[in-house]
Amino acid sequence: MIEDVRSRIGARLFHRVAGPEGPGRRDRIANAPGPRWFGEDRPIRQVHGDASMFVGGVRALLMQSVHPLAMAGVAAHSGFKGDPWGRLQRTSHFLAVTSFGSAEDAQAMVDRIRSVHQTVVGQAPDGRAYAASDPHLLRWVHVAEIDSFLAAHQRFGHRPLDAEGRDGYVADTARVAEALGVLDPPRTEAELRAAITQYRPELAGTTASREAARFILLSPPLPLLARAPYAVIAASAVSLLPGWARRHLRLPELPVTEAVLVRTAGEGITRTIRWAMAADG
Repeated sequence: MIEDVRSRIGARLFHRVAGPEGPGRRDRIANAPGPRWFGEDRPIRQVHGDASMFVGGVRALLMQSVHPLAMAGVAAHSGFKGDPWGRLQRTSHFLAVTSFGSAEDAQAMVDRIRSVHQTVVGQAPDGRAYAASDPHLLRWVHVAEIDSFLAAHQRFGHRPLDAEGRDGYVADTARVAEALGVLDPPRTEAELRAAITQYRPELAGTTASREAARFILLSPPLPLLARAPYAVIAASAVSLLPGWARRHLRLPELPVTEAVLVRTAGEGITRTIRWAMAADG
């Protein structure tokens, strides 16, 4: 009985994150012949294969949104409100292929993304032009994402990384970032922290970013039974945001509640996801 429940939960989670093509894609990633960009012992595989990615993914969206040009591009081109699960599935497929797939498939995936980026251009509400292929903007999206995945793994991951492992993770992700067109991506944890600090003067809360935060945290299209678990994931993601990002997004800070209740609930939900997904994998 318990195993049946576990299997059903795992299948539903996998379908939600990977979409209807998920099983076929998973088989392709696992069984495609040829070398990989990353060996089985690399930190990128440990981080990107852990249930903490659910929390890290939500945090990454919130972090990325506080760059007005990045947010303008998302609002105009990504369809995150009209098709948020489609966007999630495309992102998870990209991460899976580049982290675990064959080198040939990883390069093909990167080439497709770079082609799409060439079409994402426009003008932000403040009049500034943006382009998804802009290396400086790409670098922000990258550092916000890996900082989020790393923060979530260190707080909620099954096996948090030591200092060497954290540097290794940042170095691994730099390989993917360079392939996407990022110039001089950080390669150590210290360089990652410095990169985020360098972007701080450019970051700001906007009407679009605050609307996106409300949608991501409060209004995602979910069935009734999934709303409570998702609320825990969302609260856990917010608890990992730096104070300046919260202020940009006008999200409250509740230190005692987060230290006691949110952390405990976040650990519980990631353990549950890990348990369920193990049955489906």
